[in-house]
Amino acid sequence: MKKIFASILFLLLLQTTTFAVVPEAIKYQAVARDNGGNILANKNIGIRLSILKGNISGTSVYVETHATSSNNLGLINLEIGKGTPITGTMSAINWGNDRYFIKIEMDETGGSNYTLVGTSQLLSVPFALQAKNAENVQLKAQDNYYTGGMKFSTTYNT
Repeated sequence: MKKIFASILFLLLLQTTTFAVVPEAIKYQAVARDNGGNILANKNIGIRLSILKGNISGTSVYVETHATSSNNLGLINLEIGKGTPITGTMSAINWGNDRYFIKIEMDETGGSNYTLVGTSQLLSVPFALQAKNAENVQLKAQDNYYTGGMKFSTTYNT
């Protein structure tokens, strides 16, 4: 009985630590170009990212800035949620509550004189779709415990 209890406890702890590693950041990658379409290679670049709620010109629920550098191909890599916050917090966004859009602004000289680059809707990514499936599996798994080749099921009497 002690082995069964220890195994169930271990599985519950494993489940808790598995869900604790979800990052609160969104990877963003782009090629920086000037107004003429020329690649901005090896340059300091200022970026302002805004998360808009509802539509393409919606209310900003989160805004942050990044001071970054492009590589020799003009490529920049950012993690949205890990910049310098200006307005709001990523953790306060209720992603399932509405549609959300990302607005990108850039200063090609590395400062804070931002010019609009573009705005687009944020859509599901494989990680989010898998998390949805994992939630369904977790709900089913709460009624069945497997340990040492034995299956334990809980029964609810109402």
